[in-house]
Amino acid sequence: MEIYLIRHGIAVERGIYANDYERPLTEKGKEKTTQVAQKLTQMGLKFDVIFTSPLIRALQTAQILQKSGLSDILETDQLLTPELMTDPQTWLNLMQESQYNPQRSKIALVGHQPNLGAWAEQMIWGKIQDKIILKKTGIIGLKLPEKNNPIGNSELFLLTSPKWLI
Repeated sequence: MEIYLIRHGIAVERGIYANDYERPLTEKGKEKTTQVAQKLTQMGLKFDVIFTSPLIRALQTAQILQKSGLSDILETDQLLTPELMTDPQTWLNLMQESQYNPQRSKIALVGHQPNLGAWAEQMIWGKIQDKIILKKTGIIGLKLPEKNNPIGNSELFLLTSPKWLI
């Protein structure tokens, strides 16, 4: 399985909205996200499913990706909220029990930093080292092993900020 960890686009500053869950993308955030989505589409990338955090900025990012033709399926996943996104193994276990074949799937997860960087580190090195910083609308691509536990055994094949895509 290939997992693409995608950070949400540029959002309205903290503190403007009383509830952080409600912070939307800025116009610049929407524009950059659209440009990244178009580039990924041009590259021939297609996700079997896009899972997104329910926070508005992540959901808007995921909707832009879907509208660009990157996936027909978009699902909101509570486990991708910043407070709950602590353990990739729990999420991976749920994925293996789901309708998506983990051996052949390309899956996008739209979420938040530092959680996405921490998940990538856990899947690559088996521990969090606070070394991977994912920029807004940046992407981490991981290839998970077919037979081994993906924690500490996954392969990093993509780490890019949006400026390298647009």
